[in-house]
Amino acid sequence: SWPALMAEACRFRDAREWSQFHTPKNLAAAIAIEAAELQERFLWKTDKQIDREVQAGPKRDAVVEEIADILLFALLLADRLEIDVGTAITTKLAANELKYPVALARGNASKYTEFRGP
Repeated sequence: SWPALMAEACRFRDAREWSQFHTPKNLAAAIAIEAAELQERFLWKTDKQIDREVQAGPKRDAVVEEIADILLFALLLADRLEIDVGTAITTKLAANELKYPVALARGNASKYTEFRGP
């Protein structure tokens, strides 16, 4: 659960006294850097190559590690900003339900601003 993961991430951080370094700016930068490292794992590869590589083995492990880093820093940023992650996600999904109605969005990769209603 999100609360348990948040508590574990904070426990890890606090045991090392790293909270002093976890400013919003630094945590946002860490998220971006880790996201770039995830992108690097896929750079210059076709979708088929990526699909094969993430099935098992060390390349999958590296991708899993990058995703974990991104999520951990996001949790720590949410903690620092006192954001309830569960509420943030459900609120965002509700907003996306309105922006991307199924009738217009199904099978369509366009941004919601490109949708035209009836």
